[in-house]
Amino acid sequence: MTRTDQAGVRTPRRTVLVSGASIAGPALAFWLNRYGYAVTVVEKASAPRSGGYPIDVRGTALEVVRRMGILPRLRDAHIDLRRLTFLGEDGSEVASVHPHGVTGGVAGRDLEVRRGDLTDALHAAVRDDVEFLFNDSIASLDQHDHGVDVTFHGGGSRTFDMVFAAEGTHSRTREMLFGPEEQFHRYLGYCFAVFTMRNTFGLSHETVMWNAPGRAAALYAVGDDDEVHAFLNLALPEPPFHAFRNLDAQRDLVATVFADAGWEVPGMLAAMRDADDLFFDAVSQIRMPSWSSGRVALVGDAAYAPSFLTGQGTSLALVGAYMLAGSLADRDHAEGFAAYEHSTREFVTLNQGLVGEGGATLFPTTAEALAQRNDRLRNLSTMPAAEGRPAHSALTLPSFTPAT
Repeated sequence: MTRTDQAGVRTPRRTVLVSGASIAGPALAFWLNRYGYAVTVVEKASAPRSGGYPIDVRGTALEVVRRMGILPRLRDAHIDLRRLTFLGEDGSEVASVHPHGVTGGVAGRDLEVRRGDLTDALHAAVRDDVEFLFNDSIASLDQHDHGVDVTFHGGGSRTFDMVFAAEGTHSRTREMLFGPEEQFHRYLGYCFAVFTMRNTFGLSHETVMWNAPGRAAALYAVGDDDEVHAFLNLALPEPPFHAFRNLDAQRDLVATVFADAGWEVPGMLAAMRDADDLFFDAVSQIRMPSWSSGRVALVGDAAYAPSFLTGQGTSLALVGAYMLAGSLADRDHAEGFAAYEHSTREFVTLNQGLVGEGGATLFPTTAEALAQRNDRLRNLSTMPAAEGRPAHSALTLPSFTPAT
């Protein structure tokens, strides 16, 4: 594997390892390959993960997927969510609004797709050009002047010029390099559980959300399917660390908090007990003073998870991957990583700042705040759809020139 430098001399291609094959990882692999790198992607799962809850692609991120050539495929997969209905504690309707009025999305332009549809599109765009190692992960890293020695849990070891962690909020590689997650973890006061259950509610292309102070339950029907995404959100003063790696503790905690709830919540709790796809986590952000150390850099949620309250996690992952790879198109790792942070951090900060809007709208924690939220929603239902939030498009994508 060689490339030709400016003097016409053929030199070995720089080798890089990307850890994580969800969204940020394959997007980064796509652009690094475009700029002449020999890319290996390692993923602990056995294949690209299909299914999953719906995610949004907005603003600057739309230009990223357009430049990747996958925008038409994602347009075909777009979920046309038509209605978001809020219910009071007694189950009565508070307001029914267009989802964009709450999310700040733009009808006819922004995308909402099943997570698996995006990961499939990203994998298809890059699978023929990069090496994938499934069922494996990084066990250790040893950096030196000429590269990074990587040992894999599967038993092998290799040396790369650079390593990138696209492993999500609870990145193990980040912990190896920077220390425990707690120092970067900004807890936002909530935890959530999401799972699928049978659609016995007649819901189609809509979300219905029940609220009580500090608690929310939602049913999300992405189409006319026989399944819905069930979502339970609970306000807690401190993260329940005892539950994060204990499935039974997660179920018990959620069931206790929602024990006296009405509406469809009792049936949701019963379904949660039997769900084989339950995902439970804290609502939090990752905020780091630096996104790189030596020859290793972080991208996506591992570096700057904004939380689902912003609706921008996927978009930040796509934009961050584009900016990181482009910053390395014609620079060494030290200059490239510095350029990546300089060009991208303000965009990340603006979008992480959206968290206050999302929490106040969706999950008020007091009766007074809930009443005020409901009044705003009643007024919102008579207003036109949103025109998008400035933070979504705050970064204009540059065009990078790869080294020849």
